[in-house]
Amino acid sequence: MDRSFLTWPFFEDRHRELAAALDDWAGATLPVDHDDVDAACRGLVQDLGADGWLRHSGGDALDIRSLCLIRETLARHDGLADFAFAMQGLGMGAVTLFGTPAQRAWLDRTRAGEAISAFALTEPGSGSDVARTATTARRDDNGWVLDGEKTYISNGGIADIHVIFARTGEAPGAKGLSAFLLPADAPGLTVVDRIEVMAPHPLAHLRLEGVRLPKDALIGEAGSGFRIAMTVLDHFRPTVGAAALGFARRALQESVARVRERQLFGAPMAELQMVQGHIAEMALQIDAAALLVYRAAWTKDMGAPRITREAAMAKLYATEAAQAVIDQAVQLWGGDGVRRGTMVESLYREIRALRIYEGASDVQKLIIARNVLEGA
Repeated sequence: MDRSFLTWPFFEDRHRELAAALDDWAGATLPVDHDDVDAACRGLVQDLGADGWLRHSGGDALDIRSLCLIRETLARHDGLADFAFAMQGLGMGAVTLFGTPAQRAWLDRTRAGEAISAFALTEPGSGSDVARTATTARRDDNGWVLDGEKTYISNGGIADIHVIFARTGEAPGAKGLSAFLLPADAPGLTVVDRIEVMAPHPLAHLRLEGVRLPKDALIGEAGSGFRIAMTVLDHFRPTVGAAALGFARRALQESVARVRERQLFGAPMAELQMVQGHIAEMALQIDAAALLVYRAAWTKDMGAPRITREAAMAKLYATEAAQAVIDQAVQLWGGDGVRRGTMVESLYREIRALRIYEGASDVQKLIIARNVLEGA
């Protein structure tokens, strides 16, 4: 694989060392057996924690370049490993950035791989439109009582701890939301349904019926939930682009090997100019995506308070480009490209969800346009 991007000025020596060490670990450890997705995810979290990789997922500070390099590397080797790592960071992102010392004690467990975390924002009636959140949290003498439903929750059904967003009513719309720390064993929290999707990931539809939480379950201030959610997504959206980048790099790697070995019309496919054109387009899209992803990560690491525009651009372009790159890979592989069990077929199933979660592509376009217009 081309590693020349690691010489770019976005990175320090510690990032290059991290990428090399993780690539060695992943090469020896991944992929894992996906037949039992829940067991595979639990095992991956335990292994990532035991071997020290989850220490990058939360703590005193988040280094976004490290997060992106880890997600890119893991995605290139095993999409489920990327998922397992990413959710330990995203799930506890609100606690990392806004949690009290008592709440942050959970980070010791999630970073060690001893507890699995989840980020519960999406609802049956509100996906990208967070302001329509219908789950409620009302105060009582002893704390809070939560009622509502959440769906497409990653790690739903296997998580030990959730960060959940609910309407507390300080103001209409987005300004009336709050964030809470919700243990999986809280009475009244049930798994309505496990959701099966085209790529194997643990997802669930959750229901909250009279779930009681203590006062200190509130993360940050009441009414600050939307700001907390958007800040967390600002940090983690570039990493979605990085995961897409990992998938795209693997697709190019598989395609180059294929066209160099496969004979067509008496010569390797690689000698056909049209095939060379496809390879050139794939390489171009990968480099352009990498520049946007690591620009966003570097900008945040250099102290920018918000990277809303940069993160949206990185997430949008990298996921759309990866979809195109992987589609080209399937085409170059021909019939074997759609044969279940081949790498490019699994990449085709893995990439599609990244254009939806943490803000669908059309939503990213709205975010970018509004940012540009406000700046003008």
